[in-house]
Amino acid sequence: QVQLVESGGGLVQAGGSLRLSCAASGRTFSSNAMGWFRQAPGKEREFVAAISWSGGNTYYADSVKGRFTISRDNAKNTVYLQMSSLKPEDSAVYYCAGRSNKFITPWSTDYEYWGQGTQVTVSS
Repeated sequence: QVQLVESGGGLVQAGGSLRLSCAASGRTFSSNAMGWFRQAPGKEREFVAAISWSGGNTYYADSVKGRFTISRDNAKNTVYLQMSSLKPEDSAVYYCAGRSNKFITPWSTDYEYWGQGTQVTVSS
């Protein structure tokens, strides 16, 4: 059974930083693209960042470009999202997602595997 488990969420002041982790089990994702999405109350789930199987290619939503960094450690089957200069509008539940192939995409419907999410709250 494939599981993606996010951790690292919490409450932080505006301007602060957090690092989210997504640990995969049940299969290896070393040959697969991975992504992060988020969903705030009353809003649709939105794309945050994606990374190719090797980590050589990354893609970010304009709203987080320059502030967030996605990375991965294939030896640990783990993906990270380093978030800096956080803003109150970054508050959301953050979800890790995995694809069944190596190509990155910003579309949530392209991801077959999902974690349960971790809450990030940024206070002003």
